[in-house]
Amino acid sequence: MKSFLSFLSEARTSQASEMAARQNLSGDGHGNWYDKDGNRVAVTKKGKLEMLSKKERQEEPESEEKNDTPKQEQPAQQSVQQGQQPVQQGEFGTFGDGTPRRMPMPTRADGSPKEDLGDLTIVFGRFNPPTIGHQKLLDAARKEAGKGRLKIYPSRTQDKKKNPYDADEKVEIMKQMMPNHAENIINDPNSKTIFDVLKQGYDDGHSNVKIVVGADRVKEFAKLSGDYNGKLYDFSGVEVVSAGDRDPDSEGVEGMSASKMRKAAADNDFKTYRGGIPTNIDDKTAKVMMNTLRKRMQVKEGWSLWEIAPKFDWKNLRENYVSNKIFQKDDIIENLNHGLVGKIIRRGTNYVIAVTEDNIMFKSWLRDVTEAVVNYSGPSGVPASQREVGTNSHREYVSRLSGLKDIKNFINKHKKNKKD
Repeated sequence: MKSFLSFLSEARTSQASEMAARQNLSGDGHGNWYDKDGNRVAVTKKGKLEMLSKKERQEEPESEEKNDTPKQEQPAQQSVQQGQQPVQQGEFGTFGDGTPRRMPMPTRADGSPKEDLGDLTIVFGRFNPPTIGHQKLLDAARKEAGKGRLKIYPSRTQDKKKNPYDADEKVEIMKQMMPNHAENIINDPNSKTIFDVLKQGYDDGHSNVKIVVGADRVKEFAKLSGDYNGKLYDFSGVEVVSAGDRDPDSEGVEGMSASKMRKAAADNDFKTYRGGIPTNIDDKTAKVMMNTLRKRMQVKEGWSLWEIAPKFDWKNLRENYVSNKIFQKDDIIENLNHGLVGKIIRRGTNYVIAVTEDNIMFKSWLRDVTEAVVNYSGPSGVPASQREVGTNSHREYVSRLSGLKDIKNFINKHKKNKKD
């Protein structure tokens, strides 16, 4: 049961949100409110909406990162439970635990209520490329799920710099590298964002959900998933759980990341790359994987580290941003953590604020965004009808662009060996 202080805190937050909604303002999740043109016009103070003076509107909102080098946000505790806003009792009935429901219950085709499937544990991530560090994440998620359902969703984002594998490739490689989790890995073209996954889980009939992420992403996912509970979906409980910290300077699992793997592939550093591949994959196959990754990234002489692994070259990323060479206002960008795509309406010191087509506002640090594929307006030489994700024509199109047969040969080889 919530404490009285928690109830008051939620009520104040709700009051500020309601006042902002009446004035058609959008929030960034950090107490700042913006008009439709992206101008900061109000802030939340002591739970109330306070309009800014002309002078205050021009001032830069306080950043959560005080220096040029990004730091990991440490959660106050291992998991963050998102409470629901106070609502009128009985609006749409209640959940099994008595929590008031703010949206109609999911129903079957005949209109009857769906069976309550109970707890759902979700992992939504890039896995580009998959590493032994991801094995740790999935193991933590399995432990957290217990006897409940676990679903793992690789994101759909693809570009040659920071996301070289497409979703089909990632899924196949993950199943080979982490066979204990193979049956839980979902390849769904419609699950492009964390909201798509959460809405699907609710529509399926789950009443509670846990989202397992790295420690540095707990706060971001907790804010997003909690803010839209009761609006896009209506779980009785939404919990974001940390899978543990990562130390980029350490050896082994704790120090392994997809960024380190992409850098190793670009450097043609097989020793480092091999360290990120589980032991059930032999050296020869790991070498093929690294060479395939290099082809996807189209590594050429003069490549820039800040483009493929910005966490290792923050200075040059920042310099290109400050000089307006990347992430300009009105550009369409995608957040690499949760998959939301939106137009930039404000550029901060080391972050951008964007709004989706559905008017969802999100804030992203520079290292966590990429120019969205939809930003590309040049000719492809292939009709749009033949570039729809999930179709055979799209698979052939991607194959012609990147030499997909290499990775397919790797996958087929492992399938054959498994049968033997």
